[in-house]
Amino acid sequence: MWRSVAGGLAALLLLAAGFIYFTARGGVAGLPLAAVQAAPASQADAPLPDTVPEASEKTREQKRLSRYDKDHDGSVTREEYLASRRKAFAKLDVNHDGQLSFDEWAAKTEAKFAAADIDKSGAMNAAEFATTAPKRKSKVRARCPENQQTQPAKDEES
Repeated sequence: MWRSVAGGLAALLLLAAGFIYFTARGGVAGLPLAAVQAAPASQADAPLPDTVPEASEKTREQKRLSRYDKDHDGSVTREEYLASRRKAFAKLDVNHDGQLSFDEWAAKTEAKFAAADIDKSGAMNAAEFATTAPKRKSKVRARCPENQQTQPAKDEES
């Protein structure tokens, strides 16, 4: 019985607070009414134009084209298109001979294997292999950098 009465009173208080809040918003918040009336006319009070200008926001493909088009001539050449691949290739080509050996190409994977092979036996047991699983982040943590620092990442089981 008391819960019903308390709930009803809480609902009435919320309704009263909402009514007071919405009726008090008649003027500009924080300014006295005399200051609002004495304020000079601004550009917001100017009449609206007859036509609305077209939006000039670029589409996703236009943005992508402008990222690749380094000389901004409206077309993407083969060299412009392959520039990002050349940078990635240059990072992998450690000896700068213009060719990737298997060892250069697999260097990151070999380093990951060496770090996981704790007993240096040349093979990973189940516990060592489990340490090579990719760390997956949830979408919420990926958007909130402060959560990444305070909470450890959890592995998702496949």
